[in-house]
Amino acid sequence: MTDQFTPPPALGCRTSPVLKQRGQREVFCGLTGIIWLHRKIQDAFFLVVGSRTCAHLLQSAAGVMIFAEPRFGTAILEESDLAGLNDTHAELDRTVNELLSRRPDIRQLFLVGSCPSEVIKLDLSRAAERLTQQFAPKVRVLEYSGSGIETTFTQGEDACLAAMVPVLPATNERELLVVGALPDVVEDQMLSLLDGLGVGPVRVLPARSVDTEMGVGENTVYALTQPFLTETHAALERRGAHHLAAPFPFGDEGTTAWLAAIAAEFGVSDEKFKEVTEAPRRRARAAIAQASQPLHGQSAFFFPDSQLEVPLARFLTRECGMTAIEVGMPYIHDAVHGPDLDLLPSGPQISEGQDVDMQLDRCRAARPDLTVCGLGLANPLEAEGLSTKWAIELVFTPVHFYEQAGDLASLFARPLRRKSILGVAAE
Repeated sequence: MTDQFTPPPALGCRTSPVLKQRGQREVFCGLTGIIWLHRKIQDAFFLVVGSRTCAHLLQSAAGVMIFAEPRFGTAILEESDLAGLNDTHAELDRTVNELLSRRPDIRQLFLVGSCPSEVIKLDLSRAAERLTQQFAPKVRVLEYSGSGIETTFTQGEDACLAAMVPVLPATNERELLVVGALPDVVEDQMLSLLDGLGVGPVRVLPARSVDTEMGVGENTVYALTQPFLTETHAALERRGAHHLAAPFPFGDEGTTAWLAAIAAEFGVSDEKFKEVTEAPRRRARAAIAQASQPLHGQSAFFFPDSQLEVPLARFLTRECGMTAIEVGMPYIHDAVHGPDLDLLPSGPQISEGQDVDMQLDRCRAARPDLTVCGLGLANPLEAEGLSTKWAIELVFTPVHFYEQAGDLASLFARPLRRKSILGVAAE
């Protein structure tokens, strides 16, 4: 299937020197992953064991009104809990009992650790085992950490999915497991493409319901849709599943390469592949060409934030005509990110981790046309005359696969269009 997409550059970035940074970091809390996960897993509830600050963060990030009944909440640790004056396990059991008695629709309960619960060494794994014994088989109780200590915000989803892998039933069936939370409309488009190729059966993790048939074993092959799922990748390999290494499905090229890896694994002919992908590819290329006009010849600088940086840099340089100055990633995993690094033309500084002051100095010296960064850096850089794009917006917005390729280019073009309009108005 290698003839189905643009050949890789003569020299990619997979073997480029990596600048290792280990200093002050600007990160967003991993609890924010709950905002898209609770919409995706429709019979689940996410109970954060944390502080009032955690509760305010979730309410603000989700925009949930006071009279709404979302599928997440916070078991608030009071000062007496933090001081060790209360039996926190007994308090947690009481809270869970109240929750499940009031919400009988809950089939999966995630206990989500936070910075405060980790500081006081609250053992949520033991609590999950105890509560599973109490409420099984009606409710499955799992736990994971959403703490913002030494993590980036997308690792909340990674930790959640990694916690689900050990409890998946074993199977010997040859199946494709697609891993990563996608908006329903994007997931449906993906499943339609795979169905057109004749690939199946296809399972999706996370499933929308705990009752969805799904298993994992040595005959399972899996494809990741999100570049931040490295712990889930490791958990699936421990279960014997086989990873289909491929660029991530952003833009025409990434989507085609991702589908090509699956098609090759399942013996899809070149003729069938072309028949299924030709029309959506044509639409994607046209949409990208129209949306990316302001990006041609412009430079981009990526701060490490969402773990999407390498595949997005590949998309912008190869499909939108941009030049990457620096591409920073919180963590680089060769088996996961290597295929995109192969396609990213050599030239940019590849960096891993962060020393935010030093990276800010490099960004200011380079004066890029577009800086992709976290919320905490965007406004100060805008005040210095640099156009920015919030990295978190690229996680909350549907951007995968062919039909969203033009929208993805538009997200990056919008700040440059805005700056051009404001510049004309100022004159």
